[in-house]
Amino acid sequence: MSTGTLLAIIIPIAVVIAVAIVAASMVMRRRKLRERFGPEYERTMEDADSRTAGERELRAREKRHDSLDIKPLTSSSRDRYTREWTGVQDEFVDRPEDAVHDADRLVTSLMHERGYPTEDFEQQLKDLSVQHSRTLEHYRAAHDVDALSTRHEATTEQLRGAMVHYRALFDELLSDGGEPRRRARA
Repeated sequence: MSTGTLLAIIIPIAVVIAVAIVAASMVMRRRKLRERFGPEYERTMEDADSRTAGERELRAREKRHDSLDIKPLTSSSRDRYTREWTGVQDEFVDRPEDAVHDADRLVTSLMHERGYPTEDFEQQLKDLSVQHSRTLEHYRAAHDVDALSTRHEATTEQLRGAMVHYRALFDELLSDGGEPRRRARA
């Protein structure tokens, strides 16, 4: 066989292998993002201009999250938050709107103590999505009812639901403090 014929066979094979490797890498990266972000993956894809842009956004969230100093709670802090939550739940019987506002403040305080920035709700969602994607819908729903209750437009059933939603994120943030997060290597 001549060199030209050999190259005509080898080059297309090499190209096909390279394309297959790139495609497999993209599929694995996409699967990893889907597993990590859960329902937030699809939500981000719907909001993005393209799948590539959405996945870039999720990778940027991971990078930002890795730069945060997320830390576990001490057992005394965990106990204090548990007592405070019990107080908020007790408050619901007589003052449901106040209880929902207090639940929001308590969750925000817990996030802050764990090391999450808490100045902007949308950024909170993005930061939480990296490790707490499964409870983000709870947080969004609770936050929406909290906004309604500020205008005195929430029903008692909506307020009760908000407490359940806040509790889901609260429990996850509270229990997630047992082990320090491993830092990504640069």
